[in-house]
Amino acid sequence: MNSCVLPIKAVPNAPRSTIVGWMGNALKVRFKAPPVDGQANAELCRFLAETLGLPKSAVTLATGTSSRAKRVVITGLTTEEIHALLGLK
Repeated sequence: MNSCVLPIKAVPNAPRSTIVGWMGNALKVRFKAPPVDGQANAELCRFLAETLGLPKSAVTLATGTSSRAKRVVITGLTTEEIHALLGLK
């Protein structure tokens, strides 16, 4: 099965969850959850899974539990497929 590791620039506590775009090789993502008790990490994974049309279990946090620079493992898609799905430059 295809999988990839995606670098993320996380911005928690935003007014709404949205994908901003690519910043270098990292995907900038804003999401509503506050960075308290893992809520932001859970919301990031849930939001990415929903946006990419994957089950929640297909998106897991690899590194960056307490940092804005995170790496998520996405099972079921390649990096190229993610670029195509998001259609962002």
